[in-house]
Amino acid sequence: MKVEERLRRVIAKEGAAHLTLIDPAKQAPKAAGEIALDAAAAGSDGIMVGGSTRAGGKLLDQTVQEIKKAADLPVILFPASEAGISRYADAIFFMSMLNSRNPYFITGAQRLGAPLVKRFKLEPIPMAYLLIEPGGTAGRVGKADLIPRDKPELAAAYALAAQYLGMRFIYLEAGSGAKQPVPVGMVKAVRKATDVTLIVGGGIRAPKAAAERVNAGADIIVTGTLVERAEDRRAKIRELVKAVKSSGGA
Repeated sequence: MKVEERLRRVIAKEGAAHLTLIDPAKQAPKAAGEIALDAAAAGSDGIMVGGSTRAGGKLLDQTVQEIKKAADLPVILFPASEAGISRYADAIFFMSMLNSRNPYFITGAQRLGAPLVKRFKLEPIPMAYLLIEPGGTAGRVGKADLIPRDKPELAAAYALAAQYLGMRFIYLEAGSGAKQPVPVGMVKAVRKATDVTLIVGGGIRAPKAAAERVNAGADIIVTGTLVERAEDRRAKIRELVKAVKSSGGA
């Protein structure tokens, strides 16, 4: 079964899905495998790998391989550039940062990465990546014209443009470690404007925050920094997954 279809089935059955984000640059490959094992045991629906400009090459390949050995979950690449592509993954969020001022992040990296995706026979999942204030490192590196937190109509317009361009997923990202996640009102506005699969991530530290965004229309919640820092990682992921699924109507 293709990864996109698997995620859609989870959303249809349980109301929403949860993905755990692992940045290869933040721990050794073995440790990444341990995170993936905990995520699988806690009920997460997949592992996203990437997010850092340093997450490439041998380190990326080894990280993906360790994750695949440790957990029976789909591994989806979340690359910062064409260097973030590994032949060992299952799929890739083939994404465009639509609100970047630099064409490289809109179509340049995609042009360079597309032949690799085809060569490695990865499943491409077309996605619009929208950076919301404060945006974090991704916003700075990607030279994003950050969408203000009080401008939900702007996020909705970008999202609708993405849908009309044929993108099947939209990711609203507040930035890794953001003090506040994407506003609930913005999630509602994007949900109302579009019919695509809506992902929300960045700054989601508590089950309540995850539940609120699922209730507002998010189909998938992504957590990363919180998982890295949690003392009882498996229990923390389980709490988040429970909030996501119960809010989604499972």
